[in-house]
Amino acid sequence: MNYDDLKPLLDRLGGPIDDEWEAWEALKRQAGAAVPQLLGQHYRNSRKWQARVSCLYHSIAYARHFPEAVQLGREALADRSKVVRYRACMLLAVSLDNESLAALRKAEKEAGQDEETIGNIRAALNAIENQNHHLFVDRDNSGKMLLNVELIHPDD
Repeated sequence: MNYDDLKPLLDRLGGPIDDEWEAWEALKRQAGAAVPQLLGQHYRNSRKWQARVSCLYHSIAYARHFPEAVQLGREALADRSKVVRYRACMLLAVSLDNESLAALRKAEKEAGQDEETIGNIRAALNAIENQNHHLFVDRDNSGKMLLNVELIHPDD
């Protein structure tokens, strides 16, 4: 299936939660391993921050094994929405992708006075550098906070 065929489902992302989850389940069934590519395309076409953040949120499960998801996270570091940038940092933290360190450092320099985004970027850097995605949420390294993510593998 291509983007145009699945656009009605993709357009429901970022909408009412029950409707979004119904669309999400149908999208996963119909698109299979093409989901990360479709989410990236939909992100790039979306004007509403709610749809963009939803694309990132759903891409997190693909972050460890699908380069398209990691690329989306890198792109979204420059999004105009703070919430979208937060999800981009989370996605990259879950990816544990060392090649994303440069993009995160660049985003940190470009964040200006946005301390919240800077904190999220630094947490993602820490998670990747220590190869522990839980450090994105466990910023004090207490071991008490976990980032539970069900990762999707290409063979799933």
